[in-house]
Parts: sequence; structure tokens; C-alpha cells
Amino acid sequence: MGVQDLIKVITKNMASVFLGQVEALKFVVCALLSGGHVLLEGVPGVGKTLIGLTLSRLTDLSFARIQFTNDMLPSDVIGFHIFRKGSAEPELVKGPVFAGIVLADEINRTPPKTQSALLEAMEEKQVSIDGITYPLSEPFMIIATENPVEVAGVFPLPENQLDRFLLKLSIGYPGLNEEKEIISRGIDHSDALSLKPVISSGQIIRLKSESGNVMVHEDIIKYILSIVRATRVHPSIDLGVSPRGGLALKKVSQAWAFIHGRDFVVPDDVKKASIPVLAHRIIVNDGNASEILEDVLEHVSVPL
Repeated sequence: MGVQDLIKVITKNMASVFLGQVEALKFVVCALLSGGHVLLEGVPGVGKTLIGLTLSRLTDLSFARIQFTNDMLPSDVIGFHIFRKGSAEPELVKGPVFAGIVLADEINRTPPKTQSALLEAMEEKQVSIDGITYPLSEPFMIIATENPVEVAGVFPLPENQLDRFLLKLSIGYPGLNEEKEIISRGIDHSDALSLKPVISSGQIIRLKSESGNVMVHEDIIKYILSIVRATRVHPSIDLGVSPRGGLALKKVSQAWAFIHGRDFVVPDDVKKASIPVLAHRIIVNDGNASEILEDVLEHVSVPL
């Protein structure tokens, strides 16, 4: 099966369980191919958990779900050491972060100390416990969820943690026809669990390499740079995009081009990726971050 066939099979099977938001599913696949993590924002019951579970089944990657609460400790996430009688060496009890795909459910319900336990894992694909460093699996991906409506009992994610997420996607209600099919078919987690793997971890690693080799012309690099720097001088933005954000935009643009069958990036790839990649990386003083980024894109010259 060719590369594009694999991509189509993955997205088609995901769309058979999570109905109505194919573009969001494609971006999740882009994040996997870019080696990044995704923050899903949406009210309860719209299928955010299904996305992570479905992707893990189709990619044959191990799956772990962390239900974050306000009394959770860092050791509940990364694990801890125990000493057994007669043994001089500590024994590692692995936390759920050691899975291939980790669903961090309602991540904003846990205190900053526990949220920060994920920072090393997200950035360096490793965790440190009692001064000993352990590598995580490859591929490794965190899909976090948060409810945008609730304000009681939540701890907003700090900027340095938001910046670690390659993408932030808003998951809304399905359309009328899709919601009718969901109710008619009674779609739930069992539908995701019934899916069979269509790709191995070795194939994912190969696709990640090929996605990273998608050509980015110097004019496209300048276009990305212009967008990033424009966010730093826009009057409605207090904190613009960091260099890490520019790198993220390049990676996702490459992956978006790759899953659409091209070995080069075009300006439309950058435009498509800009809001999911950059909106959560800026702090605005007035208005909506996505709308302000739309204004930035409108005023930055597009290379021909």
C-alpha cells in the first residue's frame, strides 16, 4: 500500500467513528507525522476521547488515558520507583505517560505542578524520576482535552505548556446529518475498539521522516517568518509567536502538504495551518485570537 493510500485509509477509518470533522482529523494525523502533540478544546460529549482511541487502534500504538483531577500528583502521570527487599536497584513502576498515545483528559483540572510533569515528556520524549532518565516510546503523542466553558475548579494552562502543543483544535457539535447518524448507529467507544490496525509503528516512523523531507522553498520560509514577526507588532497582540511557533508552522505545513500528496509546500498549506498552530501561542489584549490571526494573514504578502 502506497503512502497516500495509507493516509487515506487512516483518515477514512477515523471519520467512520468520529463523524463530521474530517479537517480536524487530518490535523491530528499531521501532528502524529510531525512528532507533535494536540490540545483538543470542546464541550463534553463531542467525541474528543474517540479521536485518541481511534488513532491508537489504527496505528497499533499502545493507549493510555489519564483522567486529570485536582488531587493528582506528578507520580500518577510519570511513575515512581519502589525498592524490593533484597534488591539494591530501584524498580520502575511506569506511569501512563509511557504509552504510545496518551489521552490527557481535562488537563486543565489538575494543578500546575502536575501539569508541568508533562513538559519534559512533551519536549524531550523522556521523563526523569529520582534523577534517572527514561526514554518514552517512539512514536509518542499526547492528545489533551479541555472544556472551554467551565471556570470552576480548573487551572489554566501556563504559556510555556501551551507552547509545547503543536496544534490546538476546537471540536464543535456535529452537523445535522452526522448527529443523526451518530444517534442512529449508537456510535460509542466500542466502535473505535473494533477497528483493526492499518499501519505499524515502523511505518509511522518512516512517514514522519518523509513528511519532514517535504521541500520548503526559501520564499515559503520568508512567508512563515513574516507571519510570525507580524504577530509581534500587531496592536491587538501583547505576546507574539516565538521561534518555536515558527518551526511548528513549518512542520505542520510540510505534513499538510504530505498528506495531500505533494512533496513541496505551497502558501495555502501555511495559511491552512496558521490558526491551529499559532492561535494558542499568542496573548491578545482585545478580540479573538483566531480572528486577529486572520487579520495578520490578510496583511502579510503571499509569495507567488
